[in-house]
Amino acid sequence: MSEHAHSQPGHGSDATVHVVPFRILVAVWLALMVLTVVTVEVVYIDLGNLNLYLAMAIATVKGALVALYFMHLRYDRPFHAIVFVTALVFVLLFVSLVLTDSGQYQPNIDLRQEQLLGK
Repeated sequence: MSEHAHSQPGHGSDATVHVVPFRILVAVWLALMVLTVVTVEVVYIDLGNLNLYLAMAIATVKGALVALYFMHLRYDRPFHAIVFVTALVFVLLFVSLVLTDSGQYQPNIDLRQEQLLGK
């Protein structure tokens, strides 16, 4: 049975098994819970356009924590973690820019909907 497990891709002799201590997993989970509460609470604070950026930044940090610790990317080659976190930051940037741009057109959309409903 052990020979079969080692013959699978990714389970060769060069693969390293990382057992993450329970306290680290609990700490990451607690951080995710705190960030979730912060995300919910920040809705009640009017920061204008900064609300969107803050929510996206928190989501990026939460995604990075999940990938780095629960998916064990933290214990893989550092290059892989850097590529993943960089990709998350670019997704944050692109989605934020698209949402900000669509916010510029919201008054026109509201006006058009009022015109259609008024007919």
